Amino acid sequence: QVQLVESGGGLVQAGGSLRLSCAASGRGIYHMGWFRQAPGKERELIAAIDWSISRTYYAASVKGRFTISRDVVKNTLYLQMASLKPEDTAVYYCAAAQGGDYSRAAPYGDWGQGTQVTVSS
Repeated sequence: QVQLVESGGGLVQAGGSLRLSCAASGRGIYHMGWFRQAPGKERELIAAIDWSISRTYYAASVKGRFTISRDVVKNTLYLQMASLKPEDTAVYYCAAAQGGDYSRAAPYGDWGQGTQVTVSS
């Protein structure tokens, strides 16, 4: 089993930046990703990374503004968010998968507790 702990959320003005971190522990991580869930909406996969070769995926809504990266020594996942918009407001979750297609939501079975990101206009 994998344990995930997010940090770095908060309140930011539109156009600003934030960096989320996710510290991972445990075995069997093949892929990691960031999901978000806004009030009244389904949880969506917004960025993902193949842990071994660092291949990345981005949802169209964040492509060009968000950057996912990982530090394999620290076993930490990051999400650098720039040019934030009010519609980016959501709870952001870190997740890990032990196989499957890293760009799909289905393989992700281990979750962090979530961190709130609020973007004011």
